[in-house]
Formats: sequence, C-alpha cells, structure tokens
Amino acid sequence: MSSEQSLVDKLKALEAEALDRVNEATEPEALEAVRVTFLGRKDGRISSILRHLGGLDPEERPRVGAEANRVKARLQEAIEGRGTTLAASDAGRDALGGEEDRTLPARPRWPGGRHPVTQVIDELWEIFRGLGFTRVRGPEAETEWYNFEALNTPLDHPAADEQDTLYLTGGHLLRSHTSPVQVRTLEAYDPPIRVLAPGMVYRRDTYDATHAPAFAQLEGLVVDEGVTFVDLKATLAEFARRYWGPGTRIRFRPSFFPFTEPSAEVDVKRVFTNEAGQEEETDWLEIMGAGMVDPAVLDAAGIDSERYTGFAFGMGPGRIGMLKYGISDIRAFFENDIRFLEQFADR
Repeated sequence: MSSEQSLVDKLKALEAEALDRVNEATEPEALEAVRVTFLGRKDGRISSILRHLGGLDPEERPRVGAEANRVKARLQEAIEGRGTTLAASDAGRDALGGEEDRTLPARPRWPGGRHPVTQVIDELWEIFRGLGFTRVRGPEAETEWYNFEALNTPLDHPAADEQDTLYLTGGHLLRSHTSPVQVRTLEAYDPPIRVLAPGMVYRRDTYDATHAPAFAQLEGLVVDEGVTFVDLKATLAEFARRYWGPGTRIRFRPSFFPFTEPSAEVDVKRVFTNEAGQEEETDWLEIMGAGMVDPAVLDAAGIDSERYTGFAFGMGPGRIGMLKYGISDIRAFFENDIRFLEQFADR
C-alpha cells in the first residue's frame, strides 16, 4: 500500500470514529472535547496526520490534502448540527423546570383554506348556476371602449376621470367594474344569454373600512326576447331567499347607471331567529345595483335592441361577506392575518 493510500485510509477511519463520538455527546462540553481532539490545530489528530505530507511525493500530496479538507468540513458540520440539537434540548428542559415532558401535544398545523371572499363567490355562483347562469370571464386590463363608451358612458363622464380610474399606457386601463364582460359576451354570442362574471376591479378609492382600491365584483347579465323588469325582480328575489333564507325580503329603490335604464339599488331585509327563539328583522341593507340593459349597450355590441331586451346586476362579494359574517372593516380581507383567516378554513 502506498504512503498516500495509507494516509487517506487513516483519515477515513478518523472520520468514522469522530462521527460516532459526536453522536454520543450529550453535553456541550463533551462536544467541544471532540472538536479539540480531532480538529485542534496543534494537537488535533487530523493535524497530526497532515504533518506527514512532507514525506509524500509532490503528485501524491493533493489527494491527501483534499481528503483532509473533506473530513474537516464533514466533522465541523456534524459538530454544529449536534450543538444545535443539544441547545434546543436544553432550552426545552429549562422551560419545563429541568425535565423534558414528552407528553405535550405537538404544535397545531394551520389548515389551508379558501379565502372568505372566494367562498362567498363560490356560494353565489352555486345559486345562480341553479338559476341557469353560465360563468364567464374577461380581461382585467381593458380599453376605454369596453370600460366606458360601449357601456353608454362618454369619456367626459366623471366616472372616466383620472381621479377615479387607473389608466395604463396606450389607451388602456385597469377595469373599474366587471361590466365590460357584458359587452364582450354580447359580441361573442347570440341571445339567449344568461351569464355571471366574477372578477377583480380597480378604482382610485381611499383604503378605509368600507373601500379598497382593488376588490372583487360579480356581474350578472340576461338577454333574450321578452325579458322585463319583472324577470329581474323575480331572479334577485329568488337569489336573496336562497342565500339568506326563505323569509328574506327585497326592495328596489330608483337609481341611475349609464348602462341600465331603468336602474335600481337593491336592498334586503333579513329575518333570523335570536337566542330566545324569537324572530327578528335586520335593517334594510344595500347589496347591489341593477336595471334593464340600456338599448344603446345592446346596439354597441351588435344586438338588435328592437328585438331583444335584458337586465344586469352587479354586487361586491366582499361586502356580501361583511354582511354574512358580521365584519365591520373590509381591510380584514386583505391583511393576511392568520388569526382572522383561519376562522374560515375548512376543518
């Protein structure tokens, strides 16, 4: 056996011995003694072997040196790892008055789950799917035509002002509502149309308890021959009963939106049973805007407004969630506080 191979074998034997002693160490002092014995600069056993390098041929030295460096790095890593384990064990014993209690339960895992607003969107979708609606989507970066002009909103309208809309370059913008999906759907399909369009929208709103610059919205559209305001009221009344309960009442208040005529704000009054078993009513709560699709919108999308009529409605799932769960500040949906979000995780 060459001198080179002999030194390499000795280094491997020292490595195995040192690793055994590292694993056997139960106190930091014992671990330090292992480090000094094997890695000490003056009297360390690896250093002693390296003193024989001078007796090797020049071409044999690199292999022995490389093996020595490998063994040193391996032992240093093992010593540091064992030290971390011992330190953690000591901390646990100190916290328990010097004794380790192995009967303590493990730390609970945080369960994953859908965001509460996503859950509301899914619940609303299931109701409207049962009423014959199909789910559609559209781009979040829109043109002025789809976001305003095709919806009967001229560009000099206050809603198109830069104070309210987030403009991009090249005549594009971040959509301020999901209504552009109405126009894209009308362009792509012939009536009858019955669709629901959920998605994110963006506005220059102040971030406070009831407003956010980016939030979810859900848009509904129905177009067919002979559609009337009665159909709109019946659809939304049925939705409210399915979502909040059979005793829910609904009312319409006159309003104005450029893309619907006539237009209305929709309120609900919920009926619930209190802890004493008595029925109580809430105040009227506004949940959405709605109305009959303006003929100008149908014409802009290439639909014959003399033949077809339709209705549309839009609501904010975030605000619906606030009503459902009794949340007073919409910012709770955006702050990623695990203490808040874990209440809605599936158990």
